[in-house]
Amino acid sequence: MMQQTDRYDVAVLGGGMLGSAIAYGCAAGGARVAVLDEGDVALRAARGNFGLVWSQGKGDSMPAYAAWTRRSLAGWSDLAERMSGLAGRDVGYRAAGGLVFCLGEAELSARREQVLRQHNQGFDGVRILDRQALRDLMPGCPLGPEVIGASFQPADGHADPLTLLRGFKAGLLAAGAAMLNGAPVTRIIAEDQGFCIQRADGSAIHARRIVVASGLGTPALAAQIGLNVPVRPVRGQNIVTERLAPILPLPASALRQTTNGTIQIGVTSEDDGSYAPITRAENLATMAARAIRVIPALARANIVRTWGALRPMTPDGFPAYAESAVYPGAFVAVCHSAVTLAAVHAGPLAAGILAGRLPDELAPLHPRRFDEKDAHVPAH
Repeated sequence: MMQQTDRYDVAVLGGGMLGSAIAYGCAAGGARVAVLDEGDVALRAARGNFGLVWSQGKGDSMPAYAAWTRRSLAGWSDLAERMSGLAGRDVGYRAAGGLVFCLGEAELSARREQVLRQHNQGFDGVRILDRQALRDLMPGCPLGPEVIGASFQPADGHADPLTLLRGFKAGLLAAGAAMLNGAPVTRIIAEDQGFCIQRADGSAIHARRIVVASGLGTPALAAQIGLNVPVRPVRGQNIVTERLAPILPLPASALRQTTNGTIQIGVTSEDDGSYAPITRAENLATMAARAIRVIPALARANIVRTWGALRPMTPDGFPAYAESAVYPGAFVAVCHSAVTLAAVHAGPLAAGILAGRLPDELAPLHPRRFDEKDAHVPAH
């Protein structure tokens, strides 16, 4: 027998970084919000996020994504202040710039070509630094002899993703949101005044609007609201060392020193179709070896933890956002950069969901760019 139901303004299906940011923004906007989450058994990308707040390389061939990313970076200082207060500790946001190190001439040449290509698409701000410029930027940083340069974006930075997630959860609770954990959503049924969301434990809720933000679970749920949103798992592995004295003043792609002194090394991009968030010794060894080539002193550091997590990746790698044309009030959001985009998810995206109209700037990121022929609609 179906258990008693409750009614909400917005139900967010997914309690990871993406869903939590959207739900927080809706709750902060005055909506009565429920977050439906499968629980700790979920294949949660939020567990494995590297923590970069990053624009470099984002949106190559997709200017809308680049602009959306820059808009989020512009709002991150305010977000970090709010989340630190809600979490009860510093979210660790530092935005003094970010680097992509280049080992050897081939890497530097390829990096220079990408920066030039994106500059020609209108993405300014990234510049190429030679080794001497790197030394001037980071005096005392013990770079290895193979580091001959890097790209540098002054707006980039990093943060503690777990504290960010803690802040969103605390903000949701403070706003009176319902946190409904422990069972997956099985069925979405359209009603006259919104939607009924049924779960595997027999419970159900009603909501005027729903947001599917379920990571790798997005395709099945999006299909129930008439949207085709293909998503595949792409595994990433991470390494964290013991705490060290300050050695790397700026974050880099796949290498950063956290505010508590640990060195985080990442990340792989394993697109083998597996839904197993495992680690593999050979991949970890390759990651560690490259980090040592960048900073040889890391060869003496002890590794204290390794882990793997799964990114939800669309076919072209860019986010997807949409409102269902078949069932207005039903939205979908999926991305693999939920830390970087947290400020816009909690801000203009959530505001657009409450208003019943997504920001116009997101039109190029609609999943209509994928084949819609297999989409179907929910039962009535």
